[in-house]
Amino acid sequence: MPESPQRWKVIFAFGLVYVFWGSTYLGIGIAVEQIPPGLMCAARFSVAGLVMLAWCALTGRRIRYSPRELFHMAVVGILLLMGGNLTLSYAERIVPTGLAALLIASTPLWFLVLDSLLLGDHHISRRGKIGLLLGIAGVVVLIWPKLMASSSIGRRELWWLLALQAGSFSWALGSVLSKKWQTASDPFSATAWQVIFAGIANLSFALLFEKVSGVIWTARGIGAILYLVVCGSWIGYTAYIWLLQHVPTSKVSTYAYVNPVVAVFLGWLVLHERIDHFILMGSAVIVASVVLVTSARIRSRTVAEELPPVEAAGD
Repeated sequence: MPESPQRWKVIFAFGLVYVFWGSTYLGIGIAVEQIPPGLMCAARFSVAGLVMLAWCALTGRRIRYSPRELFHMAVVGILLLMGGNLTLSYAERIVPTGLAALLIASTPLWFLVLDSLLLGDHHISRRGKIGLLLGIAGVVVLIWPKLMASSSIGRRELWWLLALQAGSFSWALGSVLSKKWQTASDPFSATAWQVIFAGIANLSFALLFEKVSGVIWTARGIGAILYLVVCGSWIGYTAYIWLLQHVPTSKVSTYAYVNPVVAVFLGWLVLHERIDHFILMGSAVIVASVVLVTSARIRSRTVAEELPPVEAAGD
């Protein structure tokens, strides 16, 4: 079991994830204006991962792992950065960045279910179950205008709004498996391998399913990708993986209801996205549901030692 980190490190890491990941929704929205999402993700993660791994090698960090460990890193990286980020990147070509971020805020609901199933025989309290139901209601409120839409554009938006939930599930599954499979590996080099595997998977997807020839590489798009590499992948993702190894997943998942606040504000400020009463009501319901879920007690039916620290005593 890893030692408890200093409090200031935990607070600082949370700050990095909250601020930088909240801004990546805007960065993704700008990057996919001209660049196919798969190719954008491939460029972003390949550059980020290779530079991270090279830095690890130059500084003497461990970069060699067993085939089993590399397989685990590949699974986690693909679930997080292909299943989660590629879906989000495609959705943001159709769905406003702020609305996409609000739907991603339901991710902690998946965290609760998967955490209880994969990390131990846990019992979800009544508060947690109420939070899950409330979160579903919040998602329905957010997508209600699209459910009632009769136009083809509205229906296409609806399908991508639903796809975001599949992406949230993939992200939560990858996060929980990351915690389940954590070893004595160096967090930074392990993250680098995850990002590299995600870059390879996204590149394979782009070559198979996207028209990569004739892509317009504008300064605006390249700038957005560089921002995503530095702030989203190098800083935000590394801080996230570090938190998963030191803090219960129910606490780490709180990023999902802080990021949308940043994303909605930036979408309104930079892209002039509209904020209507459905977005306000739906976001309030989802935030309330996530607060209930993350503050709920998770009781073990077996032995307390099987739970992660803090959770064993009840959050």
